[in-house]
Amino acid sequence: MHIAVAGNIGSGKTTLTSLLARNYGWEAQFEADENPYINDFYEDMERWSFNLQVYFLNKRLNGIVAIKQAKNTIIQDRTIYEDACIFAPNLHAMGLMSTRDYHNYRSLFDLMMSLVAPPDLVIYLKASVPTLVNQIQKRGRDYEAGIRIDYLSKLNERYNEWIESYKSKKMIIDVDTVKFDESPEDLSLVINKADAELHGLF
Repeated sequence: MHIAVAGNIGSGKTTLTSLLARNYGWEAQFEADENPYINDFYEDMERWSFNLQVYFLNKRLNGIVAIKQAKNTIIQDRTIYEDACIFAPNLHAMGLMSTRDYHNYRSLFDLMMSLVAPPDLVIYLKASVPTLVNQIQKRGRDYEAGIRIDYLSKLNERYNEWIESYKSKKMIIDVDTVKFDESPEDLSLVINKADAELHGLF
């Protein structure tokens, strides 16, 4: 099976991916630590937005190909949909990606999507901007220090629109109230919900 965890920057995707992989014995697929564009992007979004998004698209597609070839269940930290349905159109709307680059990017994404199937389950981590900011500050990554509040807010709006329109199997976790990284009881709630979605248990 292919399970994917989606959510805004700082929502807890990597943490939940690790916890669920450990609980179920799944293999976890994380975003690469090394990214040749990320520092440049946060310093000059307009200059590097297209490069960054194409880099992510390439990595995500490679990840999906690897998942489809695997014999075991894999849980993926972030989906390919988030790049094309949230990050790229947000950059375009903010004037940080040209219309020419955005249309080129979107055409490439649409072609890729015609060749791959959706995950068996998408777990969406919904979080308010204050929660995101708090968690970003706690993890203290230098390249995230300059993330703008209006950027996070716009992303959140697009995430909520995307998950509402997403038609394949999904579950939504409210990170403002469900502290799966701190509370074993909250983690059990997430696991029970995932069991119900994947195996029809009530």
